[in-house]
Amino acid sequence: MARKYPIERVRNIGIIAHIDAGKTTVSERALFYTGVSHKIGEVHEGEAIMDWMEQERERGITITSATTTCFWLPSYYTIGGVDEKKLEELKGLYEHRINIIDTPGHIDFTVEVKRSLRVLDGAVVVFDGVAGVEPQSETNWHYADEYKVPRICFINKLDRTGASFEKSLQSIYDQLTTKAVAIQLPIGIESNFVGVVDLLTEKAYGFEGELGKDVKEIPIPDNIKDEVSERRHELIEKIAETDEALLEKYLEDEASLPIAELKTVLRKATIRLDIIPVLCGSALKNKGVQLMLDAVVDYLPAPTDLPPVTGIDPRTNKELQRKPSDDEPVAALAFKIATDPYVGVLTYFRLYSGILKRGSYVLNATQDKQERIGRILRMHANHREEVDEIYAGDLGAIVGLKNTTTGDTLTDPNHPIVLETITFPEPVISVRIEPKTKADQEKMSTALHKLGNEDPTFKMGADQDTGETIISGMGELHLEIIIDRLKREFGVETDMGRPRVAYKETISKEAEAEGKFIRQSGGRGQYGHVRLRIEPLERGGGFEFVNAIKGGSIPSEFIPSVEKGVKEAMGRGIVAGYPITDLKVILYDGSYHEVDSSDIAFKVAGSMAFQEAAKHAGLKLVEPIMNIQVIVPEKFLGDVTGDVSSKRGRISSMDERDNVRVVNAHIPLSEMFGYSTTLRSMTQGRGSFNMEFSHYDVVPQSVSQEIVEGRK
Repeated sequence: MARKYPIERVRNIGIIAHIDAGKTTVSERALFYTGVSHKIGEVHEGEAIMDWMEQERERGITITSATTTCFWLPSYYTIGGVDEKKLEELKGLYEHRINIIDTPGHIDFTVEVKRSLRVLDGAVVVFDGVAGVEPQSETNWHYADEYKVPRICFINKLDRTGASFEKSLQSIYDQLTTKAVAIQLPIGIESNFVGVVDLLTEKAYGFEGELGKDVKEIPIPDNIKDEVSERRHELIEKIAETDEALLEKYLEDEASLPIAELKTVLRKATIRLDIIPVLCGSALKNKGVQLMLDAVVDYLPAPTDLPPVTGIDPRTNKELQRKPSDDEPVAALAFKIATDPYVGVLTYFRLYSGILKRGSYVLNATQDKQERIGRILRMHANHREEVDEIYAGDLGAIVGLKNTTTGDTLTDPNHPIVLETITFPEPVISVRIEPKTKADQEKMSTALHKLGNEDPTFKMGADQDTGETIISGMGELHLEIIIDRLKREFGVETDMGRPRVAYKETISKEAEAEGKFIRQSGGRGQYGHVRLRIEPLERGGGFEFVNAIKGGSIPSEFIPSVEKGVKEAMGRGIVAGYPITDLKVILYDGSYHEVDSSDIAFKVAGSMAFQEAAKHAGLKLVEPIMNIQVIVPEKFLGDVTGDVSSKRGRISSMDERDNVRVVNAHIPLSEMFGYSTTLRSMTQGRGSFNMEFSHYDVVPQSVSQEIVEGRK
């Protein structure tokens, strides 16, 4: 079976946004206009195709990233109508395959955004035309920056009361990037929003027929002609600045610049992240989505437009590259594991190079284990199409891999490579759960392991003192969904305790100590002796272990055991039993016994030395601080800011947005439980808030004392 679409006509894109910016509605319209669905699924009616989990439909939010494939012939080829024969000819020449991942906007499911951006080539960032840039838009934007993902912006919901293209564009410019530039202008606003002007071609478009399916050229209204001309001049200047040859022509005669050349240079500038094009529309009112799909094809990269992917040869540790070509050896990254009720475990992957065939064997180079490729699926949200092979640059899913988890590399066994993995934030909130019946006990453990494989930000463990099962995640909603999935997908009924904050302990100064573990009890004894120093790292620094042993005072085979002992002691904590973080441990001396030294002796000695040093290193408790945004009518502002202060909160800024006030603040997570109820009663149900993890900070002494006593 030959490749139907050349790799240059493939686009792998994500649709990302803050919660409620209309991201899933944009995806649903894209599926309708590309012919994947024959009826539009509305989020507010619980019918969205991309939101296929029951929990997503009930809550009207996206929880898991859904992957789908669609095909798009840019609308400018068919405006004015073409006959069937001509249409087929155009499709053969210009139709593109677009793989879309619709990601969640809610901060509790940030893992989905992060892992999706890792494997995508481009992104469409959707903004609410009333609210502009919101907190989660910023977080997602920074993830896209981290992975250097080229993107276009789509200002949505311009039909809503209070919408403003200008204000939303300015908020992108002020809060995210000065490289944003409008390539479209809306015609009318709010209930008068009727269409869009393309600034490059100076053509206006309306959307007619069933659900706006027909794109029609319409005259540019007289009242915006001057603005169109002014904005076009600004756009062309920005494009010309990115290309020397074009800049020369522009300075000679702006009017003579060919549209095709402007588009080519704009495409290159977008891929280099020198320009971020901004488009507009209203997905719910079926306006502007086809032109957004045109922009995906015109300006976002094909796999071949980006540098080859790099990785490490596991045999030599040398850096390797894989070009996006079918002729290269297979290299794929698993970016998501999902348990499917019908087919079992699905491993979603991005194929960077080579052709992956059903029945072939690959090496999981991360785990150094062989896997057999059984069934390969192309995903259409929760529907699937079975295929025999998938080509370089594509996304797909494999059924039934045994040893592969998120972030693993699948590769040709004869040409192994390990691609850069995906790093995820640590959980910030925990709850105790217990099964309602004995029969549920066994099922609960299996189910939690499956959910843990799917979601790297969800962790499970046991309370060392009580033996109870503790689950941890990114927020209350995250854990609620986990409990709900236990019940619906696995038939496990559980009782849930009160949420607990994931406190940590850290050190504030250097300290040294030695640990000696010596046992003589007839026969072979035990001997381990270490000296180590601990130093604080900056907040978020994690853990670093440095082997500074000189002259073999501890043989190298015992060093990993010392590190293991240190890590175990760190996990148990000292002040209040919370894990210790943000420190460097330097092992600099010790001694051993020819006969009695063993791994276990050095592990115990390492643990003893660490505990002793930590006690003299100024231990402090640190807690997760949340970034919150509260949106309230003006008259409740005083009550809300007073309440923020009473929660040990610090207000970072206050903005005005039409007739509401927006308060941005940092508040400890421990103060935020039940906040939605408090805010409702304080604002007569008219206030709303968003919350996301910001950083860890030291707990004040008085509060720290309470926490320590509570643990005891």
